Amino acid sequence: MEGKRQAKISRMLQKELSEIFRRQTAAMGGVMVSVSSVKVSPDLGIAKAYLSIFPSERAEEILSNIKAQSKTVRYELAGRVKEILRKCPDLQFYLDDSLDYIENIDRLLASDPHLHDDRPESE
Repeated sequence: MEGKRQAKISRMLQKELSEIFRRQTAAMGGVMVSVSSVKVSPDLGIAKAYLSIFPSERAEEILSNIKAQSKTVRYELAGRVKEILRKCPDLQFYLDDSLDYIENIDRLLASDPHLHDDRPESE
């Protein structure tokens, strides 16, 4: 279970990372990176950030670029949270594919002909 301090720091890191990615992706054009959630370890040493990337076709490429630049992102994040945290946590980035998963379920449900049968079963 996540404590109050972990939850507060998770929300703060999510907000700051979102702002960092918004500024960095503004120059790329046509790419949007949003931070779905951030989970912080109990010792506040590791932060796992889950990213939603649009367009999803380029998600792996963009995620690998973000992972390659993680030290730069951590440095910028440390500058933003230096008044609150003594040490900035190590960042780990993961792809949040929950939206793709939901779209796939919707597509599968829409293609099932038995779900659109409006006749009552008792006739």
